[in-house]
Amino acid sequence: MTVLLVALGGALGATTRYLTGRYVDSYRSFPVATFLVNVAGCLILGLLSGASLSEQTFALLGTGFCGGLTTYSTFAVESVGLLRIRRALPSVVYVVASVAAGLAAAWLGFRLTS
Repeated sequence: MTVLLVALGGALGATTRYLTGRYVDSYRSFPVATFLVNVAGCLILGLLSGASLSEQTFALLGTGFCGGLTTYSTFAVESVGLLRIRRALPSVVYVVASVAAGLAAAWLGFRLTS
């Protein structure tokens, strides 16, 4: 049963990420959509991690939804892509901002629910 909850949550998270990518403008100098879903996913997972949830609820929302919503692989490819088109400064800003904002969001989420 738990694996089905993870699959359902993952499908919802991936769909949310896809729709965000379609409706949020991304610029050649900064991949806005990926940045937003990754930071939002960190905040949500922080909130969930600090809350008292059942194993099934965490599987659905934490492992499933947040796992489907966030994307390290796209973050990495976009960072390298910026370097490939000689946009080193935006790439560095994207990497540093993503890591810093993600950590801050996770910390905030955890603090709000623990």
